[in-house]
Amino acid sequence: MAFSLGPIELNQLVICPNRMSDIISDQERYRLQQIISKLTGPAPWYWKSFPAVKGLEWTFHGEEGPLAYLVTLNEPGRPHDPKLALNTFCTPFLLPDGRLGVWCPEGRSMIRLVAFDPEALKPFAMEEIVGWFKNSPDKIYSVVEPVADFEFSAELPAGTHELKVPEEFHGIEELPIVAARKAMETSDPGCAVFVLYPHAGLVEVIPQAWFNGNDFEVGKQWITRIARDPVSHRIIGDGFRIPGFRLSEDGKELEAWLS
Repeated sequence: MAFSLGPIELNQLVICPNRMSDIISDQERYRLQQIISKLTGPAPWYWKSFPAVKGLEWTFHGEEGPLAYLVTLNEPGRPHDPKLALNTFCTPFLLPDGRLGVWCPEGRSMIRLVAFDPEALKPFAMEEIVGWFKNSPDKIYSVVEPVADFEFSAELPAGTHELKVPEEFHGIEELPIVAARKAMETSDPGCAVFVLYPHAGLVEVIPQAWFNGNDFEVGKQWITRIARDPVSHRIIGDGFRIPGFRLSEDGKELEAWLS
């Protein structure tokens, strides 16, 4: 499924079904919106919110030229000596031991997770990626192999499934991910929530039936980031041309918009 890149600043135009709920107070909406505003989303749109990596900084290489839309990790003040390059739709996160994790869609129907030791990353010449990387299916580039690398299918059926998760990820109690799914009919879910429990070797798959081609312009609209609200324990999030939302207790239905 192809998603619209659009301008690098998230478009504030919201196109969504006329469905609101009064079950959330204004104070609660504000609290949830504050949580969502601090979440990390995919490159390049959310690069300013990427997690801080000790001794390194993130660089966005603009919207034009051979490095357009690429985000790299480099030593401060050395944007042309990157140690890691992320293509579109990569979302980085920190592991409890200080390692850097990245998850991204892989191919047509896979989700890939990798982990790097930031101290082991080595700089490479920008010429190594100019002209091919941004238009390639490759999402991550480094001259150093990740310390852990695994993937699973984005087409897993609803329910909880066992996964062989590398030990390097076991320090994470829970990692919510949202990814596109193939929709054969306009009424089919356009995405699913994947709640990964690395320490337990499990993933819970929750197709989002409310996000479908009948009610949304899937591709022009898409959910970009989610998290679990620590108070209600419900999934919350927002997206590209999609306002903040909260899901039902079971994570299957849209419970309320937050704006």
